[in-house]
Amino acid sequence: MAGRALHYVFKVADRTKTIEFYRDLLGMKILRHEEFTQGCEAACNGPYANRWSKTMVGYGPEDNNFVIELTYNYNVDDYKLGNDFIGITLKSSTVLENAKNLNWPVTFEENTPYVLAPGGYKFYVLDEPQPIDKDPVVNVILPSTNLEKSVKFWNGILGLNILNQTSTYAELGFGDDQAKLQLKAIGEPINHETAYGRIAFSVPTSDLERYQENAKNNEYKILTPLVTLSTPGKASVSVVIFADPDDHEICFVGDKEFRELSQFDPSAENELNKFISKDEERKLKQKKVTN
Repeated sequence: MAGRALHYVFKVADRTKTIEFYRDLLGMKILRHEEFTQGCEAACNGPYANRWSKTMVGYGPEDNNFVIELTYNYNVDDYKLGNDFIGITLKSSTVLENAKNLNWPVTFEENTPYVLAPGGYKFYVLDEPQPIDKDPVVNVILPSTNLEKSVKFWNGILGLNILNQTSTYAELGFGDDQAKLQLKAIGEPINHETAYGRIAFSVPTSDLERYQENAKNNEYKILTPLVTLSTPGKASVSVVIFADPDDHEICFVGDKEFRELSQFDPSAENELNKFISKDEERKLKQKKVTN
């Protein structure tokens, strides 16, 4: 089945510190920035009806790189972490050099260094040269309470190929040349708190209804039935949102329209900086009122 790994969605409470981490430490680029006046019909920004923004960051164009979607809800100052996200793995010695220069803490887990993004999200770093002609994002690691059930859903229902599997983890993807999904058995219940994320893939738009029917017929959760979402001034896209057996959220989006929507915007960084400046002005005013 034709498919493409797109991005992972993080909710962020502080755009200033967050952008410093992804841009200055990880070395990602600001690819596009979009502001919305009300909540998303597919709960793209979580269960919030307020104004929000979306910022896409990555090592290259969304056409051929797995990127990060940073979701910022106005007037939401904090998100609680559950155990539903393990980490994202990057191949880049440069990240470790940047961390040293910025005095950003580097911690080790089973001999693998990692850095924590604002909000507590882990990025594991393989101490190897950052590839020039390949996406540095290696995989997204999510926990599983029952690996057999998880693989049955991701492979049998969503069509991701099993690339590697042991008794403790399974690695899946639509292709070897893409960022992979690693499901890791953790032997305990998974708790989704307010910081829960979402992983996204694209498939041919004409296949979305078939994926939805396959999930429905096998009694899996469909969180948002097939719907068309609009972005001001950009292409509208069709999406369907699933939940796997552990309630991890998965967005499947029509590929053709998404490629139109996700074109690099050279003005995105300046646009984002404008709104970050307003954030800082607002914080300063609030601090003065409090004092």
